[in-house]
Amino acid sequence: MNFDEIVAEENQYLMSTYGRFPVVLESGQGCTLTDIQNKKYLDLTSGIGVNSLGHNHPEIVKTIESQAKKCLHVSNLYYTQPMIEVAKFLVEKGNMKKVFFANSGAEANEGMIKVARKYSFDKYGKNRNKILTLKQSFHGRTMATLTATGQDKFHNYFYPFMDGFDYIKANDIGDLYDHLDDSVCGIMMELVQGESGVIPLDYDYVSKVACLCKEKDILLMVDEVQTGIGRCGTLFVYEQYDIQPDLVSLAKGLGSGIPVGAFMASEKCKDVLSKGDHGTTFGGNPLSCAVAKTVLSIVSDPSFLQDVKKKGEYFMEQIQKIDSKIIKEVRGKGLMIGIVVDENQRMSLINQLLKDGLLVLSAGKDVIRLLPPLIITYEQINEAVEKMKGVFL
Repeated sequence: MNFDEIVAEENQYLMSTYGRFPVVLESGQGCTLTDIQNKKYLDLTSGIGVNSLGHNHPEIVKTIESQAKKCLHVSNLYYTQPMIEVAKFLVEKGNMKKVFFANSGAEANEGMIKVARKYSFDKYGKNRNKILTLKQSFHGRTMATLTATGQDKFHNYFYPFMDGFDYIKANDIGDLYDHLDDSVCGIMMELVQGESGVIPLDYDYVSKVACLCKEKDILLMVDEVQTGIGRCGTLFVYEQYDIQPDLVSLAKGLGSGIPVGAFMASEKCKDVLSKGDHGTTFGGNPLSCAVAKTVLSIVSDPSFLQDVKKKGEYFMEQIQKIDSKIIKEVRGKGLMIGIVVDENQRMSLINQLLKDGLLVLSAGKDVIRLLPPLIITYEQINEAVEKMKGVFL
């Protein structure tokens, strides 16, 4: 089919829930994607932070082929080796105790919410069930995670929402105390707010929240769906804040293109869920876990992570050097980068970059977000910056 035929059939058969760019992508290699007209694009989106090792990575392809010849799915009624191996890897690298495998970030966050509420139910009774999240946060699109998301624009149309959530200002410890009462069982936050504009939280604020949680036996829940698995230059971004969360959610880069989610639990939370308390049909299937094991074996290497950190710093420095009145600020951690521009110009800039063969993302009201594959080269970073120079006049 040609472009027009594909668009026509998409309009006929798919729900109109996505605002798609006028591109039909067909194949990829490394950090490059190719459309059906054979035009090539430098990918700075990695599938919204998913393709951590780029496209058509030889080790990922090899793992998929190998596991497909064994079994793709057997259900959680039986043991499988890939699931055990990935769980051990995550627990040891994250200094946690146990893991639950899911299919997505939203599902992983749902699991954390259930653990937090059951932990407090078991110790303090059913009235200690409120979870505080940050304003401008994003935690998913299921009803619970949508309620947890602290952005009004995502809440319209879907009332009534679940009880048991409240929202606090990021980096404002006083506002946290104003919302703290005996009903709070957990505080959930992204340490770098991604969807709202790539906004890293202050180190001191996070430290104070962690101390408060420990003091009052409130669970510290860190959403690492976008920041985790090397994206910010460490395997988990919470390592950079010198904290040890009670619960941590993961997804996106964990499968580098294969859907997989997970949440990790600390010593305090490792046995909160008993048989029958939680479950999922596809979570932890042999294919997703085999791929996750391969991803982790590559990404967790200290030299790889150090390289991600250095490339992120270099990328931001080169963008800051662009002689442009359009760019107001550049911020981020590792290869999670936000470029602040005028909100009225943002989409036209993104569309022009697309025409010039550069795929980027939006975030918040005024941010162009970059989430390139972690394997991006310095040569490709320089190529991207040159394309930006032609657009950010």
